[in-house]
Amino acid sequence: MISVEKIGGTSMSAFEDVLRNIMLRDPKRVHGRVYVVSAYAGVTNQLLEHKKTGEPGVYARFANGADYVGALEKLTGQLKEINAGLAPLGLDLARADGFIERRMRELRAYLDSMRHVLASGYLRRDSVLLAAREMLAAIGEAHSAFNSVEILKAKGVAASLMDLTGFDDDEPFTIDERIHASFKGIDLAHQVVVVTGYTKGVEGIMREFDRGYSEVTFSKVAVEIKADEAVIHKEFHLSSADPQLVGAENAVVVGMTNYDVADQLADVGMEAIHPKAAKPMELAGIAIRLKNTFEPDHPGTLITKQYVGKQARIEIIAGSPKVTAVEIHDPSMVGTVGFDYGVMELFHKHGVSYILKATNANSITHVVWDKSVSAGFVEELENAYEVVTAVPSAIVCVIGTNIAFPGVLARATAALAENRINVNAVSQSLRQTSIQFVINRDDYKRAVVALNSALCLNPPVAA
Repeated sequence: MISVEKIGGTSMSAFEDVLRNIMLRDPKRVHGRVYVVSAYAGVTNQLLEHKKTGEPGVYARFANGADYVGALEKLTGQLKEINAGLAPLGLDLARADGFIERRMRELRAYLDSMRHVLASGYLRRDSVLLAAREMLAAIGEAHSAFNSVEILKAKGVAASLMDLTGFDDDEPFTIDERIHASFKGIDLAHQVVVVTGYTKGVEGIMREFDRGYSEVTFSKVAVEIKADEAVIHKEFHLSSADPQLVGAENAVVVGMTNYDVADQLADVGMEAIHPKAAKPMELAGIAIRLKNTFEPDHPGTLITKQYVGKQARIEIIAGSPKVTAVEIHDPSMVGTVGFDYGVMELFHKHGVSYILKATNANSITHVVWDKSVSAGFVEELENAYEVVTAVPSAIVCVIGTNIAFPGVLARATAALAENRINVNAVSQSLRQTSIQFVINRDDYKRAVVALNSALCLNPPVAA
């Protein structure tokens, strides 16, 4: 059996646990496994920018003309500190430090050249910056993959590095072509292959997927080699709600779900897997198992295309407090065919995607991510329509493969009302896999706790 397994950054930073709980746990299942690894926790944030706070990393400094050289040198020191922490596991520090020093030296030379090109004005700035972003992102996964192979070899495991970053070649491969060429003739059954989560391609993996690129590599590798099993190892289970909000004791492991639910989660920023990474695996009929690195005996959650719960139940409460409700009110809307087409043209122009849409006779409410609400976007809407209101909000969703039973909406709204949480807008499609509530931002945590308690810990019984 050949498996492809994605290991997240937080897990990679606990590599001793990864060895014990995943790679070397079953002596009969050491070989025949392909690991797609992320950078160690926090490294990509320092290379690019912090994913949550936006704090600038090396890329942001380079793009803004700030001191990226000093930031690179500081980061190199931190990567070597990571290496030192892995020495007790068998990592050869001379080889590991030499590898990262060489990569960082080459990277700086490329960035210096790009800086001169930018100053010349001969090439488009956005193209040069995208190339810089791609090269920076590749460093983190190359570092963690190299170290992983070296440690496995020190443990006596037949392991090889598949460096998809293309740092040392000029082949004009697409992402798919590079993966296909790299796996050609590889004996997967009798060794461990460690693959960089970043893949170089002429189309630019970050142009389309940005920070979800390692899961895209994972997906494409699984489809390429027709994996018997695809596993994502993270530091948590896929649970009924965020344990940090409801408490670990109140988070119920989902167990089984489907790709539709995974898409609903991704739509509100709680990615079980990046939706564009999930789609090829769904079409190929490859199931995904989500496992907690630190609970290896737990089977985790299996995501398949066909699964629908036999008994109606709520599986997950998810959402985000980082959204804005943008409402357009215009009396000319009623009875006007294609009124919202004009609205969507402005959304498209400004690159804004919405999470939720609710309408009545003369109002349309869209919920969008906070970062999408630019002054120019709002100004154009205000110039086109009578009243435009943008309200910082939160969205909380009730999600499951089978939630189409009488009383679930009433039970959810009652739980919110009992906690004095007002529903500002609500949306549910005929497919009935998700009910979305728009609420005041300050009520988000209480809403998740209330809905998890009412619908997951004390589930309503379908008639």
